[in-house]
Amino acid sequence: MHDPSEPRPTAPAATPSDAARPRALLVDDEPVIRQALRRFFVRMGWDVDEAEDGTEALRHLLGDDDGAPTREYAVIISDLRMPGISGIELHARLAAARPELLDRLILSTGDSVSSEAADFLRHSSCPVLNKPFELAELRAMLARVHAPG
Repeated sequence: MHDPSEPRPTAPAATPSDAARPRALLVDDEPVIRQALRRFFVRMGWDVDEAEDGTEALRHLLGDDDGAPTREYAVIISDLRMPGISGIELHARLAAARPELLDRLILSTGDSVSSEAADFLRHSSCPVLNKPFELAELRAMLARVHAPG
């Protein structure tokens, strides 16, 4: 029996199958950044994988010893400055092994002062999110990088 003062239950919103949902890889050594980005993408209906550094990101993107990537990603958001393999080195390794992924790469950084970062960003064609950034900036970048097919 339905109480007229309560809202009527609605059918759950249709969700795309896992195969149809875009997937993002979030690469940042700061867990709080990854968590915030994860919430943003999940709310938009995306699947999300996380990597806390460039080494872990390369395992997702290039695979393990057999060289087979674990998944395909519609977008990759990587911090520029991380311990170990930095976003700059991640970019270089992707350029050598899977250059088609560079079109899906968005770099994020709070490092606008180091000459290495400034030099790299000047010559890179990847979009850059300067931390702290607004989610509207990320949304606009996603519209350019990931055009749903």
